[in-house]
Amino acid sequence: MRIFQIGAAGNIGRRLSPILVERGDEVTGMHRSPEQATTISDSGAKPVTGDLISDSVESLAAKMAGHDAVVFSAGAHGTGREKTTLIDGKGLEKAADAARLAGATRFVLVSAFPESERSKGLGDDFEHYMRTKKTADVYLAATDLDWVIVRPGMLTEAPGGGRVSAGIAVEYGSVSRDDVAAVIDAVLHDALVNRLIIEVTEGTVPVSDAVATLAAR
Repeated sequence: MRIFQIGAAGNIGRRLSPILVERGDEVTGMHRSPEQATTISDSGAKPVTGDLISDSVESLAAKMAGHDAVVFSAGAHGTGREKTTLIDGKGLEKAADAARLAGATRFVLVSAFPESERSKGLGDDFEHYMRTKKTADVYLAATDLDWVIVRPGMLTEAPGGGRVSAGIAVEYGSVSRDDVAAVIDAVLHDALVNRLIIEVTEGTVPVSDAVATLAAR
């Protein structure tokens, strides 16, 4: 499978690429900053320059041409409300439209767990982030792409244990970024898991079994 990653230098993207490459996939990782190219190439992916804010849909589609799937794990990461709108919101819309134009029909979006940190009173910017993520989910779900939306719980740097709780609705909790990457890998390669929103936290079920259960639905 040829996979185009948006957010390939990020904390999930750089964990996902080696898993895909080891499986035998061909991975292209889009980056904006020149220093991110090394991170992407070190992960086994081929770096390509791109910008969700300044690139047109047509330009993004040209980069995606020839790929089978797109993984979107990019985000503004607390750089301000405007960047959140342009990257997490409008950027996702551009990427989805570009994927359709390029014929990359499989699309996996890393989104946000609805309960994420809601009790901490993180302010208006965080609430804007949550609204933007929900609107992006709605936009993708309305397309004719073969989409999957993955909503991880509180992300941690802990080594992945390979066991998760995954379903249409699970109780909120934490989850290793390693395990989220493993879930995305499994989802990408199971065509029966499609047009589905999946919530993921740490748990007791091996990732492969958790995804197989979702496929059986």
